[in-house]
Amino acid sequence: MVMQPVLEIFAADDFALWPVGEHESYGYLVLNGELTPAEVGTAVMRIADCNDFEPDEEHGPCPTDPLGTFLHGLLTMPDLFAAGGFRVTDDTTGTVFVEPGCCNGLETWRDWLEVLDGTGCSSFGHDPFSMAERVGDTVRLTLDAHAKDGSPLIELPVDQVRVLVTGAQADLRDFLGLAGTWAEQHLPTHAAAVTAALARALDLELTE
Repeated sequence: MVMQPVLEIFAADDFALWPVGEHESYGYLVLNGELTPAEVGTAVMRIADCNDFEPDEEHGPCPTDPLGTFLHGLLTMPDLFAAGGFRVTDDTTGTVFVEPGCCNGLETWRDWLEVLDGTGCSSFGHDPFSMAERVGDTVRLTLDAHAKDGSPLIELPVDQVRVLVTGAQADLRDFLGLAGTWAEQHLPTHAAAVTAALARALDLELTE
């Protein structure tokens, strides 16, 4: 079983603020420390785009330059969103047991800790309505709880799921470190602010 942090991405054929990769819309980009610079650029673009709306007046006027305008929401909004989540797949068969649905974000990845040590249940957006539920010493993963014709599901030991969550969190941290280095190279005047914003968007703490 593999658990990976994934970011929902769109095609960006007309994006020119920094180099990005070529991706089809409504796919997922796996975030880890092994992405190419273009893939990191795609991820940063997408997270900024998720938060590209006019903040309240208390966050100051929007800059007039294209880069400042695009980054304004990411750099000023208190609550950030990064479309995606932790996807769970059987890597031997390709069967997906959890896929982030619409309105689910990577900033809520700690819901998995609630499954393990808190309420014991969490859902991850809709279409599909993926769910994780703790039942005693196991965690039941269901791809689509609302599927009329049944859905892929599996039960895994709690300890195994805890290892999977720890690994996915490490991948997310590795991506943040990579993105920080990328920002220093591609957005030098905004690097510290962008890196701090990405950490907030991913609900991670910055390390020195």
